[in-house]
Amino acid sequence: MAAAGEEPGEPSPEDFVYGEEDFVLQGAGWGGEPGSAPSRFDRALLERWSDRMERGFFRYRLGPLPTRVLPGPMRLVAQLNVQRGTERRPPQAVRSLRQPFDPRAFNFTRIRPGEVLLRLRRAGGAGGAAPPDQLLVAINASPLERGHVLLLPEPARGLPQALTAPLLRAGLEAALLSAHPGFRLGFNGLGAGASVNHLHLHAFYLGRPLLVESAPAQPLCPPRGLALLRGVPAPAFLFYAAGPAGLAALARDVCRAAGHLAAAGLAYNVFATRGDPPGGAAAAAGGGRGLRVLLWARRPSFGAKAGAAFNVALCELAGYLPLPAAPVFRDITEAEALRAIREHLLPEPQLLRLGEDLARLLAG
Repeated sequence: MAAAGEEPGEPSPEDFVYGEEDFVLQGAGWGGEPGSAPSRFDRALLERWSDRMERGFFRYRLGPLPTRVLPGPMRLVAQLNVQRGTERRPPQAVRSLRQPFDPRAFNFTRIRPGEVLLRLRRAGGAGGAAPPDQLLVAINASPLERGHVLLLPEPARGLPQALTAPLLRAGLEAALLSAHPGFRLGFNGLGAGASVNHLHLHAFYLGRPLLVESAPAQPLCPPRGLALLRGVPAPAFLFYAAGPAGLAALARDVCRAAGHLAAAGLAYNVFATRGDPPGGAAAAAGGGRGLRVLLWARRPSFGAKAGAAFNVALCELAGYLPLPAAPVFRDITEAEALRAIREHLLPEPQLLRLGEDLARLLAG
């Protein structure tokens, strides 16, 4: 029997209750180290995602996507996804960094019940910056890759797209539930590529390493784990947690920093991935990998730029380029891609001053 509010015949979401014993503290590496089998979370998500693909819940059928690493030191991962470029829902009109939620526009209370795969619930109390009581894992109907989902905290509350510490902590816990080295999370803020002004995170599997996982960073505020990540496609502020014990504080610090950016009239994107400590791969040798969270400050951008080969949001900033056209995929160079990415970012002197401001904010 269909649950209340569901259409007859639609599959029901599964309650996925987890505790700290489900966290994969030493996730699989790219070399296929021991422990690389999918976790309970990976199996539940991917099996249900594939089921919805077979049932026709997506806007297009996603097969293997042409992928190549662009020559150059940044190791940008380019991927051709023509159907996402042509079939996805047009982005909402965003005109302000503080635009309120509009119930008349498309939002996630309108998705079909069958689009929801899982209801994530943490067993027992979680402490400060506690995750939402229930986090919905729903398909992205226009997927980037296999397993591309949205994490939705209590959609009925109608929260705008401004990152909160409980949502970020819940997303980081989801990252620790996965054993896949390429399970990534991200947030596009208003004026920074957000296409729906309703609070959500993206999560997806990408089967390629990215430079942002391993590049060393310059310390800015060591007691709070804040560093500046340079030598990557888009310089970012880096936060790091070695394991689940540090997630609540990390989530609060990232959101305090993001709030500071918004108050200064800047847009922001966030990206989370398993990665090395801020000191880089050499520092990881003693204690393994944890979670890296990158925060990008950028000039607000409202609407798509005419003539641009791609829009710049969390994926592109991290070095992953989903491209909508075969000629661009075939011909784009690292230098061209970096120019397109970096024109949205702050000049280096402004970025360095902002880093000093954030260090003072968090230290205080």
